[in-house]
Parts: sequence; C-alpha cells; structure tokens
Amino acid sequence: MGRDMLLRTLAGLSTSVLVGLLAATVSALIALVMGAVAALGGKRADAVVTWLIDLMMGVPHIVLLILISFALGKGFWGVTIGVAITHWPSLTRVIRAEILQCKQSTFVAVARKLGQNPVRIATKHMLPYVLPQFLVGLILLFPHAILHEAAVTFLGFGLSPEQPAIGVILSESMGYLSAGMWWLAVFPGLALIATVLLFDVAGSNLRKLIDPHSSQE
Repeated sequence: MGRDMLLRTLAGLSTSVLVGLLAATVSALIALVMGAVAALGGKRADAVVTWLIDLMMGVPHIVLLILISFALGKGFWGVTIGVAITHWPSLTRVIRAEILQCKQSTFVAVARKLGQNPVRIATKHMLPYVLPQFLVGLILLFPHAILHEAAVTFLGFGLSPEQPAIGVILSESMGYLSAGMWWLAVFPGLALIATVLLFDVAGSNLRKLIDPHSSQE
C-alpha cells in the first residue's frame, strides 16, 4: 500500500515500549506493596497474598490478559492495565523473601533494641535492602510486558488496527506471506526480538552489578 514499513515499525516499537514502561512500573509497584504486606502484615496477610499469587500463577498469562483487556474495551489502556495486573506475582515472591531475610538480619534487630519505630526501620533499613531487587525486577518485567502486548494485539484483543503497533503489523503481514512478501513479517519481528533482548541484557547486567557475589566480574 506504499507505506514506509521502517517508520511503522519504529512507531510500533515506541508504542510497545510505552506500554511496557507503564505496565511494568505499575506491576512492580503492586509487587512491592504486596510483598511488604505479606512479609510485615502477619500470618493472615501472608496467607492471603500467597493465595493470590498462586491464583494468578495458576492461570496462563495470555488467557488472563486477553480476558482483562477485552473486559476493559481493549485499546491502549486495556492492554496496559491487563499486563500490569498479570505480571506482579513473580516479583512479589522475590520481594517477600528479601524482606523476610532483612527482618532476621542483625542490623534490624539492633535498630529494634535501640527503640526505633517500625516505620523508621522500614524506610531506613528495609527499603534500601529491597530496592536493588525491585529495580532489577522492574527492568526484567519490560520484555514480558512488550511481548505480551504484541501477542495480544496480534490476536486482535489489544491495540486497535489504526494504531502503529508491532502486533498490528505482524497480523496484517499474515495476509501477504502467501504472495511471497516475507519481509513484511520478518523485519518487524526481528526488531521486536532485538528490543526485548536489549531490555533482557540490561536487566541481567544490572543484576550482576548489584549482586555482591558477581559485581567484580
């Protein structure tokens, strides 16, 4: 149709990155709150959060994401909210484990003996302890968010066809593959894979820098 596929691909990637940024940030904040509630709220709160995690992880991401996106009317916000709601359980488990480990540490016990209140202990000791894992988890959520946004849009339950999106481009290109126009699907697909791999490498390198056992490698 005479369209500039390179510009469409770049515009689609920018949309995917924006969806991934918003969804990953909201999902990571949900994980931080839920992990803190599970670790600091007592046995009942821990049991409720653990049950919610098991419930969310018991349903395939893509199925739950399609249902949420469809219920919210699809589009940009439907996909973004769907991705944000479905991607917090794994990071919640990590943050919960980190906070529980921090609670048993010596410096927190000393802070309690010195009479510091729980709010001060949480902000001065626990938050800096958990923040590195939170940042790594936030960055590693990007690839999942971008891929799931593209998958849902490809299936027709995500962004609308008039929006520039990799899922829309790949969906439209399926009708031209039989005519031998393979490049309409291959190059946008490779651009999507390259973007996802860049975020994944960034998260892995940040984890190595933060982890004291591998920070000198």
